[in-house]
Amino acid sequence: MRPGTLQLQGLPPLALYIHLPWCLKKCPYCDFNSHEWSATSAPGQALPEQAYLDALRADLEAALPLIWGRSVHSIFIGGGTPSLFSPEAIDRLLGDVRALLRLDADAEITLEANPGTFEKDRFRAFHQAGVTRLSIGVQSFNDEHLKALGRVHDRAQAIAAVEEAAMAFDTFNLDIMYALPGQTLADCETDMRTALAFAPPHISIYHLTIEPNTVFAKFPPRVPEDDDAYAMLDRITELTAEQGLARYEVSAYAREGHRCWHNLNYWQFGDYLGIGAGAHSKLSFAHRVVRQVRAREPRLYMDKARAGDAVVSVEEVARRDLPFEYMLNALRLRHGFELQDFSARTGLPLSSVTASLDEGVQRGWLVVADGWVRPTERGFDFLSDLQSLFLPG
Repeated sequence: MRPGTLQLQGLPPLALYIHLPWCLKKCPYCDFNSHEWSATSAPGQALPEQAYLDALRADLEAALPLIWGRSVHSIFIGGGTPSLFSPEAIDRLLGDVRALLRLDADAEITLEANPGTFEKDRFRAFHQAGVTRLSIGVQSFNDEHLKALGRVHDRAQAIAAVEEAAMAFDTFNLDIMYALPGQTLADCETDMRTALAFAPPHISIYHLTIEPNTVFAKFPPRVPEDDDAYAMLDRITELTAEQGLARYEVSAYAREGHRCWHNLNYWQFGDYLGIGAGAHSKLSFAHRVVRQVRAREPRLYMDKARAGDAVVSVEEVARRDLPFEYMLNALRLRHGFELQDFSARTGLPLSSVTASLDEGVQRGWLVVADGWVRPTERGFDFLSDLQSLFLPG
């Protein structure tokens, strides 16, 4: 509460992110903080569920003074592959959260899951443990493409998992990737038609990108040309619209009432506390916005969390960086944002972005009207260029 450079009149909504870092196999495109369990444990040894849950509880307890009195409107359990954890472990985890935090009665609780057979068998139990929304990492329904992506499931397992999710959950999400090695426009359309046949309430669409420090960065696969990738995205948008899913964010399509609350909070520059190995937080206070990072390596994280010392980096977001950080998120939304929300979330006057907004309008990338700012179709197509208008000079 000490004096700072900002004047926030109120605090934004708060979400909780929980990172469960282990997976069966590290995918060659993945740059997340995920660790192959087989590579970090003795053969046949079970996941250290209880030890990790102990660490998460200690981590959350140590963070409570930073969020005292605030309610949490959504929880996202990501990874790694969180569905490797048993339903009993997820039940205990959510019980610990409820014991320590004020959770909204209608809070959205999302769990990431993979389509592996034994994970599918747990879906109903995850729902009984309190998970309200499942996000399934399908990526593709094409066996050749799944193999190229290094996924451990096949088409049949993907279909079985989606069928099970549709029966167990009122709302669920499918992750689908495009511009895959060897993929054609027809292949992409087949994937989307297969996905849409299950009438999913929400689909997240991701362009395969070659990230640094991944296997694909070292051994790049041949992927479709940019023009072909753009054509795939256009077709994806057409097919989803035909089935009643609206593109409400650059990579997200949803039926009415099924938008992801947790991700919307990120895009609207809300606050989030991240616990778990390598988790990031963004927290607002009366006079500053702060980012935290926790220890990445799972064993080190557990040791530090139990000692009340999981945070390895704390950084106050500089006043000059806040416009870009806000626009990096808010301009991803199809409907844009209210001008008053910019000041409410950053503590900055509108004059700090007026020149950049004017330039966006002049270039045909933005529409500013009736107190709202939204990207045009052209702005959506040139989103990185649009966002860069707000970089500090």
